[in-house]
Amino acid sequence: MSGQSQIPWPGLVLALLAATAMLFAGVNFWLVLAMLLLWGGSLWLARPEPPEVGPRTDRASVSRDVMSDLIEPLGMSLVLFDRDRIIAANLAARTALGAHIIGQDGRIALRHPEAVRLLDLSDGDSVTIKGLTGARSLWQLTRQRIDDRYWIIEMLDRTIEADVSRAHTDFVANASHELRTPLSAIIGFVETLSEGGNNVDKDTADRFYATVLREARRMQTLVSDLLSLSQLEAEKHDLPTRRVDLNGVLARVSGEVSSLVGTDRLSVIRPDHAVEVVGEEKQLEQLVRNLIDNALKYGDPATPVSASLVIEKGDKVLLSIADQGAGIPAHHLPHLTRRFYRTDPGRSRAAGGTGLGLAIVKHIVERHRGKLDIASAMGKGTTVTVQLPVAATTK
Repeated sequence: MSGQSQIPWPGLVLALLAATAMLFAGVNFWLVLAMLLLWGGSLWLARPEPPEVGPRTDRASVSRDVMSDLIEPLGMSLVLFDRDRIIAANLAARTALGAHIIGQDGRIALRHPEAVRLLDLSDGDSVTIKGLTGARSLWQLTRQRIDDRYWIIEMLDRTIEADVSRAHTDFVANASHELRTPLSAIIGFVETLSEGGNNVDKDTADRFYATVLREARRMQTLVSDLLSLSQLEAEKHDLPTRRVDLNGVLARVSGEVSSLVGTDRLSVIRPDHAVEVVGEEKQLEQLVRNLIDNALKYGDPATPVSASLVIEKGDKVLLSIADQGAGIPAHHLPHLTRRFYRTDPGRSRAAGGTGLGLAIVKHIVERHRGKLDIASAMGKGTTVTVQLPVAATTK
């Protein structure tokens, strides 16, 4: 439409007719002219704006930008397609796949055969893909259509769920194995005693009974540790609220241990005043006992284990348990707090270890918002340090 078609001709004609009638009626010429100018000016200002001269607005482009803005803040990874080409991906998807995928053909961008197969499936179909963004990653991709041109892929990261499931499976397998070993020994020795009857001499019978008792106690310890670990995991998000004297806990546990192994096997350095932390007393006692027991089991029996409690910078307390044993190879250190992890399985079982002691310690430290550090040097020994916040002083 031309610019002339925007002139308000009907209004101007009506204004001229009105002006002519006013002149015939004897109205002053200048007044009529002023009225005519005001009327015509108002009609001109009120005229509709001409359409913008230039290329036609691309509705598809506007729609694409709107959809891109809508998916950007969403937490789920979303990839927007224009037919086979990726035209947008929100922040979560760009983080997972890389910003370079925008503008690429979907088959090139996604690469994985299962992801490429999804491009040819029907709306609502999904595929589960291992290794899409890493060797251990697991993703569920679902295709959803928007209209005849646009469609979207929803990407759900299942990696954590898979890791939890894998950890659960490993835990059940390890626990079953740990229980099966002493149980098999008990059954074997009891069957021998039962079948042998009076033919089993007293020394052999006593030795078998001692083995059965040892293995039964080992099972009892293992079950107790499993229950402790389960309870700790259930309570890990519940912060303790009571004030506990950690110095008193160390004194009590070290005294009990020294009465069993002798005062020359355990050296304790601690302050002569209370050191209060916010915690669960039974769990802190279990932490101290596990660390001392470990050091006594795996340290050099000819050298003492040292336990110390010191306050650092006024707001942190450091509990350190050190032995002078053979030490632990560096590649084992990151895994020591895993359930059932042992650097020497045979030695651990012979010493009566369940493989859960440090896992329990780690969970107790985490629940008390502390830090756990394990340092070791071959031929020199191992030191485990627990750092806990000191309870705030009350006024």
